Amino acid sequence: MTVAGDFYQAQAAECARAAAASDLPMLREKYTSAGAAWEALAKREADIAEARAKRLAAEAARASLPV
Repeated sequence: MTVAGDFYQAQAAECARAAAASDLPMLREKYTSAGAAWEALAKREADIAEARAKRLAAEAARASLPV
């Protein structure tokens, strides 16, 4: 995973810890929602990295074909 993806995952984990430690329902909901947003960012980052790797592999394969 990328540095950004690692950061997003760390933020999601921190939100989960904060939600678990909170006594107030609205605060738990806030942290749970924020954690879901961080998870979505991490997934998007991973999807982008995967698409980039596939694109680069396809470009490399095309470049190695004889002309």
